[in-house]
Amino acid sequence: MTIPKTLVSVCFITLFSTIAVAEAAEKSDPLRLARGAKAWAQNCGRCHNIRAPKELSDEEWEVSATHMRVRANLPGDMVRDIILFLQSSNNVKGEQK
Repeated sequence: MTIPKTLVSVCFITLFSTIAVAEAAEKSDPLRLARGAKAWAQNCGRCHNIRAPKELSDEEWEVSATHMRVRANLPGDMVRDIILFLQSSNNVKGEQK
């Protein structure tokens, strides 16, 4: 029994479209942004001056926050929310550094 290539293609397109929609919805979740902003304000400023979100690019925030997760022993979901907040805040006008 062979599976038609068209059916396989449709399945992959549907799968990738569903994943893309889910990721986009997750990135625009206002509750995650609010949690990230609160966690950023409460945790980052305890040990050092907090940087403005526009000081670093998305990639730099990813590296910095991952580093600080280890140094400050922050939970992974909290760091993901902080990264989402910082990356959303530094791209307010749709521009990236």
